[in-house]
Amino acid sequence: MLIRTRREFFRTVLGSLGAAGALGKFGEMAALANNPSNNYPYQALVCIFLAGGNDGHNTVFPVSTIAKYETSYLKYRGPLALPSPGVSTTIHNAGDVYGVHPNMPEIAALYNQGVAAVIANVGNLVQPITKAQYQSPGAVVPLQLFSHADQVNQWQSAIPDKPANTGWGGRAEDLMAQSANAGAQFSPITSTSGCGLFCTGTQTFASTVPVGGASLLQGATSGPRLNAVNALMQFDNGLKLVSAANQNYLRGVGFSQALNAALASAKVTTPFPSTLLGQQLLTVAKIISIHQVLGITRQVFFCQLGGFDTHSDELNGQAPLLQQLSQAVSAFYTATCNIAAPQGSPVPMQNLVTTFTASEFGRTLQPNGNGGTDHAWGSHHFVIGGDVLGGKFYGQFPDLSLGGPDDANTRGTLIPTTSIAQYAATLASWFGVDQASLPGVSPKIVNFTVQNLGFLA
Repeated sequence: MLIRTRREFFRTVLGSLGAAGALGKFGEMAALANNPSNNYPYQALVCIFLAGGNDGHNTVFPVSTIAKYETSYLKYRGPLALPSPGVSTTIHNAGDVYGVHPNMPEIAALYNQGVAAVIANVGNLVQPITKAQYQSPGAVVPLQLFSHADQVNQWQSAIPDKPANTGWGGRAEDLMAQSANAGAQFSPITSTSGCGLFCTGTQTFASTVPVGGASLLQGATSGPRLNAVNALMQFDNGLKLVSAANQNYLRGVGFSQALNAALASAKVTTPFPSTLLGQQLLTVAKIISIHQVLGITRQVFFCQLGGFDTHSDELNGQAPLLQQLSQAVSAFYTATCNIAAPQGSPVPMQNLVTTFTASEFGRTLQPNGNGGTDHAWGSHHFVIGGDVLGGKFYGQFPDLSLGGPDDANTRGTLIPTTSIAQYAATLASWFGVDQASLPGVSPKIVNFTVQNLGFLA
C-alpha cells in the first residue's frame, strides 16, 4: 500500500502522534519482577475491538435447563432470541449449559478445547455498584455512561471517571520500554485498523500497519527521493512543533523500513479468511513470527471490526460479524500453534500470545421496535490463548429478568459485575506488569478486592 501525502503517512503509518517518543526510557525496572510469566522470552497481547457495542446476549446465552431458557432468555429476548444451540455451539460452565451464537462454532470449539474462556458481564465501573446504589442520588458511575465516544475512550483508557490522554495498552508497554523492549527496532505496540487511546502511552510510540505491511510516501520509498525527503525532514527551521513532526516522520520511516525488511522472511502458512478481521490477524501473525528480528520481547496489537451498533435488523446484521470474528480468531490461534517459539521458551508460541475481545458497551436484552437493540452496559467477552485457563466462565453470569437485580432499568441493561479495571489488570499481570505497578496501567483496580480474575496461567 502506498500513501500519497505526508499527512496520510502521519495518519496511517505513525498512528498515535500524541506519544512522546519511541521506545523511551521509563525507569520502571520493577515492572518485570515477581510474575511467573516473566520467564517467557516473548509475550503478546492482541485486542480485538468490536466497535459499536456488541450485543453479548446473542453472543453467549444461557440454556442450563429448558425452564431457564424459556423463562428468562427466550421470554425477554422476544423476536431476537436464538434457538437452543446445536452440538457445535454448546458450551458448559461447571454444571450449567450455555450456547454461543450459531455462527461461532470455531470459538465454541476453542472453548471446549480449554484454550478459550468467557469473561461474563464486563463493563465500565469506577467501583463495585449494586442496583440500589446505581438508582440512588449521587451514584458513582462512569461519565456519559451510554455514549459511544465516551465509552470507547474509557474502555481503551481504563479510566472511567475523567478524560484521559493515554490508554492501558500504551501504559503497559511504557513499563517494558527500558527492560524487555530496550533493543526494539520497531514499535512494540501496533494497530492494524487505526487506534485511539488504547495504543497511546507516555513513552511508547505506536505504529499503524496496514494489512500486508508498512507504507511509505508514494514516489519516495527508496533511493534519491527518499534521501531528499529525509534531508528535508532534518532541516531545522526553528519551529519546535514542525521539528517534532519531522522527527516522528523520520522515526516512522525507520520503523516501516525495518518492518518491511523483516516481513520478507515472515513465514505464516496457516490459511486465513479473506475478511477484514482475518487479514488484520494474518498481519499480526506475520509480525509475531518476526519479533526476534525486530528485537521485541513484549508486544501489543490492536485490531478492530465495526458494525456492532445494531439498532435495527440485528439478527441479520450481527450474524456475519460474529462469523467473521469466530473464523478469524480460530485461524489466528492455529497460526500461533504453527509459529516457532523463541529458543529456550518453556512453552510453545500459542502460550505466549493472548487474544481478547473488547467493545464499548453491551446492549439491551429487550429489543426495540426496529428489530434491534439499544445502548446498554455490561457484556460478555472472550479470551483465547494457550495460557488461558479455559473451558469455563469468569465473573458472574447475570440474572436476565427485566427489572431484576442486575438490570439498571427495566430493559435488560446489565449492571456489570466485572470491571474493565479487573479485566485489564489480569491481562497486564500476565504480560509482566508487577502488582505495585498495576494501578499505573489500570488505575481503578485499587477499588476492587479481586484484582486478578484468574483466567490466565
